[in-house]
Amino acid sequence: MRDAPASPNLADIWEWAARRVPERTALVCGPARPTYGRLDQRADRLAHHLRAAGIGPGDRVAIDLRNAPEYLEAMLAAFKLRAVPVNVNVRYVAGELRHVLELSRASALVVHRSLAGAVAGVVDVVEGMAAVLVVDDRAGEDGEASGGDGGDGRADLPGAVPYEDALAAAPAGPVATGGRSGDDHYLMLTGGTTGLPKGVLWRHEDAFHACLGGGDPLRVHGPVTDLAQLAERFVERMVYLPIAPLMHAAAQWTTFMWLFAGGTTVLVPGSFEAEATWDLVEAEGVNVLTMVGDAVAKPLLDSLAAHPGRWDTSSLYAVANGAAPLSPSVRARLVRAFPACVLTDGMGSSESGIQGAARTLPGQGDTGAAAAGGVASFSVGPTTAVLDDDLRPVEPGSDVVGRLATSGHIPLGYDGDPERTAATFVTVDGVRWVLSGDMCTVGADGTVHLLGRGSQCINTGGEKVYPEEVEGVLHGHPAVADVLVVGVDDERWGSAVTAVVQPASGHPAPTLDQLRGHARAHLAGYKLPKHLVVVEQVQRTPAGKADYRWAASAARAAVAPSVG
Repeated sequence: MRDAPASPNLADIWEWAARRVPERTALVCGPARPTYGRLDQRADRLAHHLRAAGIGPGDRVAIDLRNAPEYLEAMLAAFKLRAVPVNVNVRYVAGELRHVLELSRASALVVHRSLAGAVAGVVDVVEGMAAVLVVDDRAGEDGEASGGDGGDGRADLPGAVPYEDALAAAPAGPVATGGRSGDDHYLMLTGGTTGLPKGVLWRHEDAFHACLGGGDPLRVHGPVTDLAQLAERFVERMVYLPIAPLMHAAAQWTTFMWLFAGGTTVLVPGSFEAEATWDLVEAEGVNVLTMVGDAVAKPLLDSLAAHPGRWDTSSLYAVANGAAPLSPSVRARLVRAFPACVLTDGMGSSESGIQGAARTLPGQGDTGAAAAGGVASFSVGPTTAVLDDDLRPVEPGSDVVGRLATSGHIPLGYDGDPERTAATFVTVDGVRWVLSGDMCTVGADGTVHLLGRGSQCINTGGEKVYPEEVEGVLHGHPAVADVLVVGVDDERWGSAVTAVVQPASGHPAPTLDQLRGHARAHLAGYKLPKHLVVVEQVQRTPAGKADYRWAASAARAAVAPSVG
């Protein structure tokens, strides 16, 4: 019998992997350590329950959970039914939650009990659902919930059923769903930090290749061309730790990459804490660690420096970054801290999947880690390009700024939004491209230099300033723990570059002159911050992404309108 999944459907690939190693630990999250077989059995029971409630192909299952095995069970159950899981940000209040549930047309909901307070605020939407399940929070789980209901979930959520009761009452055994294929749908909600979320709709086959590694989690061999090759790439042991919640692509995609390869994923059960993360690395013998930008990398590095020799990190052979860029100075620190590890800084988005990476191999030292200024450089594959305003490839070495674009395995578009889809997904000379918001130049050697998101670009005196470039430089100042850069209204400049800074522990807050002096060697004068706003903590999403709306509000409140 051919040792391969039945199709590039994500349920088929998962069930193939679970059959190969049913006794292997699939997941570690707090005290929970389900095996592949156990995770699959519970997903089957949940699928049976959902099917009995009327959930089937094309239906949407909203998942409002923190990191927990139930998150993966809910996703897998949906895939088994050819339904579509919907990732819900656990920080949403009732208004945001209403938008997501209505946008996604969710007909089922799985929610942690401590998050039921926000759900009760949209009870009219919940009343129309075919199934509502409430998951008990495990002892020791924490988070920033908006208040629980204090009961069993039934009082405030009409028709709600305790999750474990539903599984106990459901029949055991596999769930057969006719018509499974790579054409089934996968949805990723994104964009909540810069506006209301939007849903990126993928085919399973395209998501498998573009988002989930295509059978190449370490991006060494290249995507498989035949599903039978997955067996050749199945690992004997791989322990993976993503420092992000499963509600975000940064953890969701990489977790499935390793589940499809036989690996074990270690999830952070509560809020991110640097010392607790190193405890997990040592206790579980983690091999691959993925962080999310400077906001996560700097505390991890600082804790190692503050406690030399406290943790055994010798099990690590790869350190990766994704979802938010590393500044060159922090990337260089990582190279020095883990000289025997492969360091990979990935580039991509929910609309494009994984587009490229900057990689430093053992023995390379800081080579390639300290790019000029605050601009990160990446190598990209043949389906990724930088297109100019006329949608033509930017000539390498020309210094022309263009938009990052990807072809090949790309999404169907934005769910239920044809206008936005038409603006982002374009066809040029018969080739369909997705245009990301990332602005870039292309070096003479073909590497892509990431400047930042065009939507955040600051126009100051007619010059364009990309916040991430300035942030990358300011992160190199020892007194800066975290920083976001925004523009504030200015009568002379139109918009003045403003740094919102969280001072580093043990350092006095930096002055504006100090930051400008530090940055002057790397940035043109018009890119230097004209204002400094010192805050106790820079706000970011649970995945470490910048909250520019918050930063702009804080800057406007602190900086008086200037006449230059």
